[in-house]
Amino acid sequence: MKLFKYFLLIFVFLLISVPYSVAKVLKAGVSFVPEGFYGSWRVVSQRVETDSPVTFKEKGLDLWNLSQENDVITLSNPFSGASAQIQVSRADKNSVVFSKNGKYDNKILIDTVSITINGESFTGVDELKLDTVSDVDGKIIKSERAKYSIKGEKIAGQSVLGK
Repeated sequence: MKLFKYFLLIFVFLLISVPYSVAKVLKAGVSFVPEGFYGSWRVVSQRVETDSPVTFKEKGLDLWNLSQENDVITLSNPFSGASAQIQVSRADKNSVVFSKNGKYDNKILIDTVSITINGESFTGVDELKLDTVSDVDGKIIKSERAKYSIKGEKIAGQSVLGK
């Protein structure tokens, strides 16, 4: 009976500790981002769905520069001059999910990107939510959404340079 209690105690301990350790491993951070993620990417986007076709363009061509300094990852676009810190919510060997938020006048843009990197290219989706905020009471008066299929081609960065 004592041996049974001992095994039961070990089983309960493992049952409690395994989900905790798995959750720790899955939590993304700068150190978990694949090396191939950083560099300059030529990104083509195609809108696949939206509730506001007037607001969100059908196709796009951008240049993304993804860089890291200390614990901060930055996405910049030399075409538009935009630059933002991104928050990585999930990453593994070849995929990354990240988001960025921006406030422009009375609008808030939430941009969530999910990509899978395959060597010198990636594929994925970019989901945008644009909220219009009331100048009077600060409440959201309108939300618009769009989803894009995206494809990226690395034009500069670690693997292109042979690292």
